[in-house]
Amino acid sequence: MYRYTPDEIDRERAHHQAVIQGADELDGKRIGNLGELAFHEFCREYLPVEMWEWKNETAVRRCNPESFAGHDFEVFDYRVDVKTSRDVSAFLPESLVERDPDDDIVVMVWHRDNEDTLMLLGWERLETLKSKVETETEYSGEAPEKLDHLAARPMNELIDLGPNTAHMSQKPENPFRPGDRVVKAGEEDPSVGVVVEVLPPEKNTGAFGQEIDGEAVKVAFPSALDGGPADWREYHPAILASYCYDTEIKLWTYKHANLEFAENPYVPGDRVIKTSHTDPNTAVVVESGGGGERGTVTVAFLGDFEEEEVWPGKLAEHCDENGINCYTYEHSELAFDERG
Repeated sequence: MYRYTPDEIDRERAHHQAVIQGADELDGKRIGNLGELAFHEFCREYLPVEMWEWKNETAVRRCNPESFAGHDFEVFDYRVDVKTSRDVSAFLPESLVERDPDDDIVVMVWHRDNEDTLMLLGWERLETLKSKVETETEYSGEAPEKLDHLAARPMNELIDLGPNTAHMSQKPENPFRPGDRVVKAGEEDPSVGVVVEVLPPEKNTGAFGQEIDGEAVKVAFPSALDGGPADWREYHPAILASYCYDTEIKLWTYKHANLEFAENPYVPGDRVIKTSHTDPNTAVVVESGGGGERGTVTVAFLGDFEEEEVWPGKLAEHCDENGINCYTYEHSELAFDERG
């Protein structure tokens, strides 16, 4: 069996894609998406990337509606459908054949009630399941125990359907997730960017069609995000990819090894608090950077602003022209205001 624990990004994507899809049963569609994510992680770790394809990968990653496909994956040219359920009786041969008789392989995924863990119980060929159902139908009297169990092969046997390759364990080492603040490694005065999406190895084509060794990371810069039609900071990081593609915000692609986490992650327009205060007021970042290796951040407290929209890039000028008090701190003294 293979265990998959979805993180907050995957849980949010699975839910939001189900909403965008307009699913009649939102819970069922979300759980189905989580099952596909679980099998996707298995494929990434153990199967050669050029020999499988996730049909719904772009739709789930960008929270867009799916194009119709009769199956979820193609693995070694087999049509594979992923079935996810809390009730293991859904994986009985007759149930599986009734639901998807035309696929080649079905993968069975069990999930906990709170959807925090999913287990890939195994897989089986549809032709084997059909044969089992026919045998049970023809058998007179009570079916023996050997015909009553869930027919499933261990997940590691799926590799045997492909070419003779060495046992693979290729879990990516990329540390970045959507929403992370990053800078280009090695630059003296780099601009802070926001990770929008991380492309898995099978989608590792970079600029000009050149293949990137490892995972590609798509980054948006706050100046471009600020020019969008909405406040990008109000979106969950999992939905940033959908927002950027829908609004045509320019993205930049980097090899993950060429990026590093921003030591000073703050940019104009961010809402922050001073961590040493017991009941901190919300401040807005006016300027960021400078002040030595660690970097300083200049803020103004929201109580000093009038109810008006100010372009983040114009905040320093606005404060100066209107006599708004600003305060400068080391970036380590601040934290993002997560209080909503």
